[in-house]
Amino acid sequence: MKTASQQWVFVGVIVAGLGLGAWALVKYGPLPEGAEVGQRAPEFRALNLASKDTVSFRAEYGGTVTLVNVWATWCVPCRAEMPAMQQLYDQLKDKGFRIAAVSIDEGSVDDVKAFVKDLGLTFDILHDKSGKIEQIYQTTGVPESFLVDKNGIIVRKQIGEHPWSSPTNQRIVAELLGVKLNPADTGATASPAEVRRGPGG
Repeated sequence: MKTASQQWVFVGVIVAGLGLGAWALVKYGPLPEGAEVGQRAPEFRALNLASKDTVSFRAEYGGTVTLVNVWATWCVPCRAEMPAMQQLYDQLKDKGFRIAAVSIDEGSVDDVKAFVKDLGLTFDILHDKSGKIEQIYQTTGVPESFLVDKNGIIVRKQIGEHPWSSPTNQRIVAELLGVKLNPADTGATASPAEVRRGPGG
């Protein structure tokens, strides 16, 4: 027959085991997939205009910090924010930062290529003529962007034009990449926690 102390030890072991199991499920279990902050970024496929191959988001960008940007050539705010995206890309591409800018233009791919050439964009330009990405990421318009960390988790959802090259955004992306920037180059400090605050930065 077990003594009271032995029973309490047994109960303690059970509780500790349940706690450990719950922790493991949270840490290693499958995260919910969706287009909101804290969720695993949904899979999608689109044509890469440079390689002319259809690419899988997870296969191509898995393990990287990636800005998924949904846009169109006829969108004035899209054109307005592209230079800032290019600046951010130029600064951090050598550190592993990626941009997957997905055009939803229904017309000729030549129109997309002309847009890209006109603005001198060098990050990845993808084309989803079907517009399926709009449904998958539940977008409400263009531009709409999703900053995804190395674990494939959305850490920021941005609706509308945004100053991606701002010092705050530079710091956020750099920290997600695990690199440090020269303070003189940014003039601001930030952490990934600030990413969740929504518009601004």
